[in-house]
Formats: sequence, structure tokens, C-alpha cells
Amino acid sequence: MNLLAIGWEPELRGLLTVIIGVVMLMGSIYMILATNMGARLAFLVTLTGLAGWMMLMGAVWWIYGIGLRGPDPSWEPVAGATVLQDTDSLRSGGVLEVLPEIPDGASPAQEASLVGEELLNEGFILIDPAAPAFGQAQASAAGYLEDSGAFGPGEYAINQVFDIGGERFPLIEAGALPGLDNESIDFLAFWHRPHYVLVEAAPLVQVRTEPGRAPVPPQIDETQQRQYVYMIRDLGARRQPAVVLTLGGGAIFLALCYLLHRRERFLEENLSSSNAVATA
Repeated sequence: MNLLAIGWEPELRGLLTVIIGVVMLMGSIYMILATNMGARLAFLVTLTGLAGWMMLMGAVWWIYGIGLRGPDPSWEPVAGATVLQDTDSLRSGGVLEVLPEIPDGASPAQEASLVGEELLNEGFILIDPAAPAFGQAQASAAGYLEDSGAFGPGEYAINQVFDIGGERFPLIEAGALPGLDNESIDFLAFWHRPHYVLVEAAPLVQVRTEPGRAPVPPQIDETQQRQYVYMIRDLGARRQPAVVLTLGGGAIFLALCYLLHRRERFLEENLSSSNAVATA
């Protein structure tokens, strides 16, 4: 019964896998070294090798962004201004500095067009619907729209996505150094400016809903107000665990190497001392 419990309980199976792996990997090395160095010195050498291996493994994970990973980049809501349900809220939410002049009797489609022109005038960039960034923003905005109750699933379509910010700095500009005529160097750009997107959601109207007939793709309802989702980019911390493992393993490795070196110095001094006891 105990064997069956171990086979069906993921927690017990995972715990036993780790224990067996530790015993087989480090325990076997320790036993081999202990037969030649003694128990205490073999333990110190084994622990030093383990710390060095962890440092190298963490460095590889750090370079390639694999292995033990932190949170990936994502679009997070802007506090207090995530779902904006009218044009006036774009000004109060800090998206636009100046609201466009909307004539009386303008339709919601015309109003959205004027808002888009003002966004472009204030530095926003219109993202191509075929770009991967459009799909990422669309998926995040859909979750916030449905969680807030603004729309239900299938009741809206993402019409446009506007992007602003996210520049990296400091940059070595083109022409500042010899050989840099057409491009800049950004491998020292470790800082980023805030990166925002504004997603425009248009309500849909069902064209034909008769039972038993093939559905017709819904169309944008031009008589209803467009809604917007304002989000900020969280760059995440994908390489943070690897950085901690590399620096922590490296510090332990160097400290243990120092202890081994210090022990070797003491051993040499004791053996060279005139008071050393000769053994047969």
C-alpha cells in the first residue's frame, strides 16, 4: 500500500525524486572522495564542486533566459484608468493632454477617428494588426474588459492598438564613435522609459440570429460608444532567479576555495615546522 501511495501522490513522488537525485549525485561523489581524503576534507571539496556547478549552470540560464525563470513581461492595468468608457475619460485618465474638438452630432465612429488622430499627434504609434505586439495587447485587454463587465465574450472586437514610450537609454548615438554612421549602440541601455498601450474596443452587433441557420460574422455597431483599455508594460524578471543563483553560487564557491587554500597553507606550515612529529 505504501508503494501505491508513493506512485499516485505527486508530492511524495517529487520529494523522493529530489532526495534520490541528491544522494546519487552528491552522495556518490562524496563517498569516492572520502575514501581518499577523509570525511571532512571530502565534504569540503564536494561542496565546493557543487557550488561551482551551480554558478556555471546559473550563468548559462542567465545568458539564454532558460531553466529557472521568473515572471515573463506582461501588460498590467494602469491604476484608476484601465477601462475608459468614454472620450472624456481619456483626458482625466492621463492618456491625452488635449481632447479633440468633436462636432455636435458626430457619430461614435467619427468620434473614434478624431481620437485616433489626436493620439497620433501626441506621439502614439498605431500598431499593425499583423504584428505580434497587437495580439499580446489584444489578449490582455480582453481579460480586463470582461473582468470589469464592460463587455461579455464575443460582444466586442479590438479595432486599434496605440503604442507609446518604452525607449531604452542611455544610447550611443550614430556618428558619436568612428564606424557608427547608420546605427546606434544599445548594449549599455539598461534603463527604460514607461511603456503604454491604448486598446480601442468596438461593440459588435449580431447580423442574423435565426435558429437553424448558419451564423453570420458580427459587425461593428457604429451607433455605440467605443471603449478603451489603458495598460502599462511590466518588463518582468525572467532572468532574476538565474542571476541570484549565479551570484550566490559564485560567492559560496569563492568562499570555499579560500577555505581550501587556507587549509593548504596551514598544512604546509605544519609539515615544514621543526616541531613536526615524524611518522614511520
